[in-house]
Amino acid sequence: MALLVLAVLAVLGGCTGDGSRGEPPGNAGPRSPSASPTASASASASPGLPRALTGQKLAWKKCGATEGYAAPGREWRCAKLTVPVDWAEPTGKTLRMAVIRGAATGERRGALVFNFGGPGGSGVSLLPLFAPGYGTLHRAYDLVSFDPRGVGGSARVDCRGDAAVARAERTVDLTPDTPAEERAFLADASAFGKSCARTTGALLPELTTANTARDLDLLRTVLGEAKLDYFGVSYGTELGGTYAHLFPRHVGRMVLDAVVDPAADTVEHAKGQARGFQRALNDYFRSLHEDPKAGTAKVAALLKDLDAHPLPAGKGRELTESLAVTGLVSPLYSEGSWPQLTRALDAARAGDGGPLLALADSYNDRDPEGHYGKQAQAQRAISCADDSTRPTAAQARARLGEFRAISPVFGPFLGWDTAGWCHDWPAKGDRTTPEVSAPGAPPILVVGNTGDPATPFEGAARMARELGEDVGVELVWHGEGHGAYGSGSRCVDDTVDAYLVRGKVPRPGKECR
Repeated sequence: MALLVLAVLAVLGGCTGDGSRGEPPGNAGPRSPSASPTASASASASPGLPRALTGQKLAWKKCGATEGYAAPGREWRCAKLTVPVDWAEPTGKTLRMAVIRGAATGERRGALVFNFGGPGGSGVSLLPLFAPGYGTLHRAYDLVSFDPRGVGGSARVDCRGDAAVARAERTVDLTPDTPAEERAFLADASAFGKSCARTTGALLPELTTANTARDLDLLRTVLGEAKLDYFGVSYGTELGGTYAHLFPRHVGRMVLDAVVDPAADTVEHAKGQARGFQRALNDYFRSLHEDPKAGTAKVAALLKDLDAHPLPAGKGRELTESLAVTGLVSPLYSEGSWPQLTRALDAARAGDGGPLLALADSYNDRDPEGHYGKQAQAQRAISCADDSTRPTAAQARARLGEFRAISPVFGPFLGWDTAGWCHDWPAKGDRTTPEVSAPGAPPILVVGNTGDPATPFEGAARMARELGEDVGVELVWHGEGHGAYGSGSRCVDDTVDAYLVRGKVPRPGKECR
């Protein structure tokens, strides 16, 4: 499967900072604590929408448990927002989108809406977990998140049961070496798409990022916000950039952290991730005072052995080459997880695949009883609804040399993925790359981390450039892991907090070390 770009680390708030370009134009100053979080006349709706949508009232109530997560505390309230299935027909069929809100703990300036990535991450489940690190932001804002269409409590995509997922893990080689393995690889991809079409129906082609951006603008209207204040992480940056393009005059204060490259198509995105994860693997070996080239060669040799002879991993399961690559990816998202990678590699070299398989299970959202979460399925459905590029197996095979040159470990996996991920998908993709140009929008803070494996650093500069002159403002952190805010840099946290809370825009290209 494609590498998830979900923000997997709890983010930690900081204090306020300095350095300013002034208040983003069009934003009001601090709002009264009594400002209503329900729709008001000041919240401008997009023209032509029916009153049944723009005038709806959210019925906030105590939140329940979600898949894999306990119910949050009583300070959280949940509701359902009605949105059109097809935004081209706003008076047609609708779906109910799950929303969560935690009221500001201090003087309220409005609502700050989060998307934590994926695509496929459940904001309703994740926001209460991450909120303890958002102290500065929570004092000023109602913290709000949602499950995008196709996710969690919002008409969740459910294409495959546990047994079918487990069978594919055991039998499908994600880096096929023979014609038979290639046929099985493509047949599984085709079967997955057909299953999604059967279970998701007319919603499947409507699971686009552009439609989710339109849902987001309706949420802004119903929350009573004249402008959208937004914090997008990982895939959430693609959603934020798409929103800014569609609704530049509705943008308030927007932070995009761990940025998906808006200029990269399917193949270039896969190459970028191969570079990013190889960089992280190199940095991991350097932290052990080991030559990265030699360390990479050892890991590649291990994967080659696993392709021919999977390792026993306990409870009747085996560590295959494909699962081992997934297990390698998981701890590279965070420098704090590198010791787990060391233990897993040592165990695999000693003949025990269990620790590396446990890392793969964590990444694949598999619990000890063999139940799988649905995030990866939603991710696939959303990304294939977006992406009109459909590389063939022959094209992927022809590019394998390029991918191996970038990364002997991750390159083959990602190279084949360009062909398998949306192979024979039953719905057309919406576009080749996301359009994020946002003329007329206020300054948007774009945060790039030089050591980010999943959304490589180069994407932040491209996002800032494509948003447009005087719109995209890049903040650079020289660090490790997926995402910058809350990852240990006081400089980053202070800069982001000062921007969101006080409207202080840093100088473009500011660096935090």
